[in-house]
Amino acid sequence: MNKLIMGIFLLVVAPLAVWGQNTAADSAWLTTHYFKKEVYITMRDGKRLFTAIYSPMDGSSKHPILLNRSPYSVAPYSPNQYKAFWNGPYMAYLREGYIIALQDVRGKFMSEGEFVDVRPYIPNKKVGSPLAIDESSDTYDTIDWLVKNTKNNNGKVGVWGISYPGFYATEAALCGHPALKAVSPQAPVTDWFMGDDFHHNGAFMEMDAFSFYSGFGKKRRVLTDKPAAGFQYYTSDNYKFYLEQGPLKSLAILMGDTMQFWNDMYYHPNYDQWWKARNARSTVQNIPKKVATLEVGGLYDAEDCYGAWNLYRAIEEKAGNNNKLVMGPWSHGGWARGTGEYLGNVRFGSETAKWYQQNVEQPFFDYYLLGKGNAKKIAEATIFFSGSNKWKQFSKWPPKDVAETKMMLQPEGKISAYPPTAHNKYVEYTSDPAKPVPYTADVQFARGADYMTDDQRFAARRPDVIVFQTDSLKDDVTVAGPVIADLFAAISTTDADFVVKLIDVFPDKFAYNDTVDGKGNGKAYQMSAYQMLVRGEVMRGRYRNSFEKPEAFVPVKITEVKYQLPDVAHTFKKGHRIMVQIQSSWFPLVDRNPQQFVNIYNCNKIDFVPSDIKIYCDAEHASNIILPIIPSP
Repeated sequence: MNKLIMGIFLLVVAPLAVWGQNTAADSAWLTTHYFKKEVYITMRDGKRLFTAIYSPMDGSSKHPILLNRSPYSVAPYSPNQYKAFWNGPYMAYLREGYIIALQDVRGKFMSEGEFVDVRPYIPNKKVGSPLAIDESSDTYDTIDWLVKNTKNNNGKVGVWGISYPGFYATEAALCGHPALKAVSPQAPVTDWFMGDDFHHNGAFMEMDAFSFYSGFGKKRRVLTDKPAAGFQYYTSDNYKFYLEQGPLKSLAILMGDTMQFWNDMYYHPNYDQWWKARNARSTVQNIPKKVATLEVGGLYDAEDCYGAWNLYRAIEEKAGNNNKLVMGPWSHGGWARGTGEYLGNVRFGSETAKWYQQNVEQPFFDYYLLGKGNAKKIAEATIFFSGSNKWKQFSKWPPKDVAETKMMLQPEGKISAYPPTAHNKYVEYTSDPAKPVPYTADVQFARGADYMTDDQRFAARRPDVIVFQTDSLKDDVTVAGPVIADLFAAISTTDADFVVKLIDVFPDKFAYNDTVDGKGNGKAYQMSAYQMLVRGEVMRGRYRNSFEKPEAFVPVKITEVKYQLPDVAHTFKKGHRIMVQIQSSWFPLVDRNPQQFVNIYNCNKIDFVPSDIKIYCDAEHASNIILPIIPSP
């Protein structure tokens, strides 16, 4: 198991260390107040799914059931060994008397059947039919068994999950079981072509895909309680490793021919029906109105920044149920581990994870499963704004008072509210696939989370990165919603990627105040003139007009490339600057574009060529960034 997979495994399987509670006391409390039972629950097609059930010994009252379905194991596998729930958010539910049910999904670890990645939803299934199974039917059958066979349950069930289990939570919401009352998809895998884990706007997220799937994707031969081993790397420098592998066809050779989903990704380079069937947003109209949903995500989630924002939008548009959104200043799953006080060098001034657990998530489940409290106190959208480091509540997202504001890129490297007036003006750089722009200045093996707020000065100094920035701001500027990059480009080849980064440039003599901002990560770093990455996103140029039907560029012809970056919730403080960086590689986060209109998944090393790229900033072709700005209080 490589380090990235181990990190994911620890996130969803191992104890979630949150607030430094008394581990020994909580461990003793759990074993004296709860008993564990391991069962196989039979699905409608006869396959049995392994499920661990933790039930309170108190039989004097009825208890709700909180279910988590996961492909990452429900270990430990023994009725006498308890999961280390202490030091994590589960402990609060246990102390409230919740019944906790954990299940290995079909085809993983100790559950029978065949595992299928992001298994497509099948509409119009008939209850009891063995001919149509999907994750929603497995959830229905699991809930049905639990409420009928678990002693002292109150007939109310909630489902939650982070990351891939977040996808299973989304599918659970569709199941239609009358006992299901509340679902929380958190950092949910939602669309692996458009914005989560494996692709962003059609560009292949090479490092995350290979490091994760080289272990996770191995076919299980027999029921097992052990995870598969990952790829054994020959270097701890991820930039070196992926550059030396060359084109994606070389990674396919390393992966082997038994990884079905990996092979499927290569067979489906464009957004065809195969991908569309695996878009969780397309079926949320099947969520019953009685099921409350709470989407949760991190502003700085490197894996699933796309999922929570866009699943929320889809449910709002299609389902008509009680639906809410929470986004905090977290990396992947950071609301369920750690304190959420900082990420990398950037500080957020409070224990944001603890605040969320106490003020949003537990009150949500307590209301719908215990009838305790009032869910109306939870706002439609509860969003943390970095920069100002404040939680804000809204009646809708994006907020109703957003003003879409064009920030015009000027040929001399400035950003202003006014269109450029000169003619035939552009800023030019050469993108060379042999020397791609790295995503971090650090030498790393496993891709960390810190790059999402990392200092971008290293990139600004490269000749293949162009930089635009405002003067020092005279007032706070608060951005709330998706950012639009609208570029006019002319390239010397037939394809290229465009990476746009929105950056907060701190004042020249900036320093954190430990009393107000917290102590951070304890590492000294020069924060004067820090260039904080607020949001970055890639667009594979061939998909500028259609993700289904890619188009080559006409060399040297001025062409509009307009695309959406994931939502931002950030305040650029008075005295700071707003910066935009544009580049055409972001390696090895994103695979290298050969910069020719060829099939990237099976092209050869010789196909990779430099491209001269011009970003036009003139009266006729005014490249700009559209920021959703709300009035500052």
